[in-house]
Amino acid sequence: MESRKIIEAVEQVIKGKREQIELVLTALLAKGHVLIEDIPGIGKTTLAIAFARVTGLDFTRIQFTSDLLPADIIGAVVFDRKTERFVFRKGPIFKNIVLADEINRATPKTQSALLEAMGEGQVTVEGISYRLPEPFLVIATENPIEHYGTFPLPESQLDRFMMRFEMGYPDENAEMEILQNGNLHEKARKLEPIISPEEVMNARKEVENIFVDEKIFEYVMKIAKATRKKFIFGMSTRATIDLVKAAKAFAYIKDRDFVIPEDIKTLSKFVVPHRLIIRDSFDLKSRVIKFTELLNEIQVPV
Repeated sequence: MESRKIIEAVEQVIKGKREQIELVLTALLAKGHVLIEDIPGIGKTTLAIAFARVTGLDFTRIQFTSDLLPADIIGAVVFDRKTERFVFRKGPIFKNIVLADEINRATPKTQSALLEAMGEGQVTVEGISYRLPEPFLVIATENPIEHYGTFPLPESQLDRFMMRFEMGYPDENAEMEILQNGNLHEKARKLEPIISPEEVMNARKEVENIFVDEKIFEYVMKIAKATRKKFIFGMSTRATIDLVKAAKAFAYIKDRDFVIPEDIKTLSKFVVPHRLIIRDSFDLKSRVIKFTELLNEIQVPV
């Protein structure tokens, strides 16, 4: 799979955000999910649409609100008058790429409807489990917690996201180009597929074969142990696994068949901080700053 072509195709509508594009592609290939925290109107939805278009994957957008119910996401069992039987009506979660827009505007109960889907690739209704399509990627957006009408995401929900990052404002040149090009949201919907869903699945298998040296595993464990001493709650085992998986996908994107220490150091800033517990702080920036200070104290293997 030619990762460069996918990134360049998305860059047609997402200007000046190559790093964020690479992170989403990394999550897709590593079988992870992404949480983007930032204010509305800076391209988060356009990014999700663009990825769905260039990969040929089915896409849906779920607007999270305070009155949204779990059944509105995963579906429900209803009575079919024609067959006189109860049948399961699939919810919008049954797509390849799901944009969970403003996820923290919904109550924790509704947010939790995503837990099984993100962790197990399935949903269970009335004791029966239903597999979700593959590949499956959740791109969730989150308003800053200071915004009116938002709920903090439970730690169990945050831990299901492989990566969390900010979109950020475009730089001046990129924003000028956006203004001149008009509605990029509509242009994203007109993008042509660069690869097929089958090629995405094949790329995922190739990512699994990326080589990871023993020193890399030791480096990850040093980071995990340091966070468990420094913070109220440090990295979970899931976090260590996600960090290695993300590093393998990132190496694949960079056309390498092996992980280097810099992959771990680069990606850990997006994989780890949102899983850490700092006393009296839900702010992502505070977590990133404290974790970065800790990370810089750990020797990088040669």
